[in-house]
Amino acid sequence: MKPRRIVLNVIALGVFAFAVFPVYWMVLTAFKPTKDIQAETPSFFPANITFSHFGTAVNADGFWLFWRNSAFVAITGVLLALIVACLAAFAVARLKWKGRQAFIVMVFVAQMTPWEALLIPMYVIARDTDMLDKLPMLTLIYFMMTLPFTIVTLRGFLNAIPADLEEAAQVDGCNQFQAFRRIVFPLLAPGLLSTSLFGFITAWNEFAFANLLIIKEQDQRTLPVWLSSFSNTFGTDWGATMAAATLFMLPVLLIFLVLQGRVTSGVAAGAVKG
Repeated sequence: MKPRRIVLNVIALGVFAFAVFPVYWMVLTAFKPTKDIQAETPSFFPANITFSHFGTAVNADGFWLFWRNSAFVAITGVLLALIVACLAAFAVARLKWKGRQAFIVMVFVAQMTPWEALLIPMYVIARDTDMLDKLPMLTLIYFMMTLPFTIVTLRGFLNAIPADLEEAAQVDGCNQFQAFRRIVFPLLAPGLLSTSLFGFITAWNEFAFANLLIIKEQDQRTLPVWLSSFSNTFGTDWGATMAAATLFMLPVLLIFLVLQGRVTSGVAAGAVKG
């Protein structure tokens, strides 16, 4: 092996270890007994394992309610983005209309804009429309956050699908909508999976908007907001805090492990002609 390749591999392993170690430490702490967590000398491998911290986290007040709130806003926001993005990507990739290029530029600008810069405007809009402390407002925000990326990715997929397939279907008697539904839509499955997964991860992990807009009603909070105050509820119970964080991570991890092959191929295919 060439020295340059060895150096690159060592750097890659170092970056991987640096990125994965906090996750490893979180999971390790979740399974450690309290006495091992509070020991002066930290142990990097578990000597004893306990599941009591997970019981404490699951039985905490509001855990399942906040889990349901997070699932609702994330899934609903992603589904809305997929529906609108499918129509918008088809219009951009297949139809010719005035203002098409300007629309594409606006979508790219929206995708590149840091959403943290919109915290205050979003708060003012939610306040003026009496939508503070309401999950539908948070759902709309997640919809807007995931929409530009979804449009760009699906546009790349549509550009990679030959238009001749739709024309052949129209010759056989299908109208444009039927040709899209029967021919193009099934071919978009990898793109729909990849965009929905990344959109779900974004909405599931989002904290800033949820903390800003859902600040009064306890029943309207999501898991990231609840998790930020979890340690205050249990004082120094770091085992329960890390167990709750591990449970919070599991849904996205499991979905990604199941769909990782399709997601990887989907992102690569969507970037070919995007």
